[in-house]
Parts: sequence; structure tokens; C-alpha cells
Amino acid sequence: MRISLGNDHAGFSMKADVLEILAELGCDVTDHGCHSTDPVDFPDIARKVCDQVRSGGADRGIMVCGTGVGASIAANKIPGIRASTVHDVHCAHQGVEHDDMNVLTMGAKIIGPWLARDIIKAYVEAEFGNEEHLRRRVAKIADLERSAARELSDAGL
Repeated sequence: MRISLGNDHAGFSMKADVLEILAELGCDVTDHGCHSTDPVDFPDIARKVCDQVRSGGADRGIMVCGTGVGASIAANKIPGIRASTVHDVHCAHQGVEHDDMNVLTMGAKIIGPWLARDIIKAYVEAEFGNEEHLRRRVAKIADLERSAARELSDAGL
């Protein structure tokens, strides 16, 4: 699996562990940074990760910040991205299986590398269920995204 990876300065402490886990799982990783504890703005990293996922250059994305929340908010502003902050194994696989989640966000200040390993493994190995009711629900998410964009455009925003 091709993974687009990003982190901010708060997520940097977990980056080496995430890279090791992804290597063990046989993933091809593109690392969009950051590469130190120097402060960065996470929306800039989220844009790089999500653009690679949207373009098909990566199958899925993973982002790590302090809590995972900022990364999720930024990612979900980008059309076609279905991101969620996940700190448990069940949501890691069910988010993919039921909701076709394509970006996983985690908080380095919330979980440790041992739990991150289980979460990443569950996320990478999960597959979208592709059953009619699941496809219908994901299509409705895309419809929400399009209709909200149209409303903003119609309002001149």
C-alpha cells in the first residue's frame, strides 16, 4: 500500500515509530514532513498529504500531530478526503470498512507507539466493504460536500 505521511512538530516524536511500522507492513511511504521539532503549520502538511491521496499518488494518508484533531479538521476541508482522528483499533478498521476513510489522524501526545502500531496495522489492512448500503452512505457524504460547495459558490463566498 502507498501511504502519504505527514506530521507537525508535535507529532515528530512518533514519526520514527510510524515509519518503522509502515516499513514492517511493506508500505511504500512518501514523507511530507516535518522533519524536526521546529514549529510548522499543520494545514500546510495536510494539504500535501491529502493532495497526494486525491491524485491517486497514494492509496491512503496518515497524519500525526499532538492530538490528531487539527490534522483531521484540516484534512476534512479538502474535497474527497474522509479523515478521522483514531485512537483505538476498532475505529481504525471500521472507518475504512464502513466509511471508506482515506486519511487516518493520530495524536502523539494521546497515544504511544505500541497502540499506534495496532491502529496503523488495522487501518492499512482494512478494506472498504463495498456493500450497497455502505456505498450509498459514502456517496451521501460526497453529495454533502458538493452541495455545501455549491451553496458557498452561489453565495459568492
